[in-house]
Amino acid sequence: MTPFGEKVRAFRKERGVTQSQMAAALGVSSAYLSALEHGRRGRPTWDLLQRIIGYLNVIWDDAEELERLAELSHPKVTVETAGLGPDATALANRLAETIAILPAEDLKRLRAQLEEAAMRAEEALRARRRRR
Repeated sequence: MTPFGEKVRAFRKERGVTQSQMAAALGVSSAYLSALEHGRRGRPTWDLLQRIIGYLNVIWDDAEELERLAELSHPKVTVETAGLGPDATALANRLAETIAILPAEDLKRLRAQLEEAAMRAEEALRARRRRR
C-alpha cells in the first residue's frame, strides 16, 4: 500500500463510503480504485486527484497532504545515480535489494534519517543560492 492509498482509504472509511460507491462517483472501476489504494497502480492523474479531493470533501491541509502523498506514492521508483559518486549507487542498489525484507520499524527509522539528511542538504543548497 502506498502512503496515498492508505490516506484515501482512511478518508473513505471515515466517511462510511465503499470502494464501489466512490469508484462510481469518480467514474473509475472498483478494481482500479482498489489497485490505487493498494499501490498496484501508479500515481493518479492530476485530474483524478482533484476529483478524489472533491469527492472526499477535503480542504486546505488535508487536500495539500493528499497531493503531497500522491507525489510520494509511485510504486515503481527509478533512482538515477549516473554522475553521482559510488556511495549513491551503492545506497540505491542496496535499498532496492532489501526493501522488501526490512522490518517496518527499520523502514521508519531509515526514512526519518533520510528526511533529516534531505532537509539539511536542501537548507545548505538554499543558503548557497542566497549567497550568490
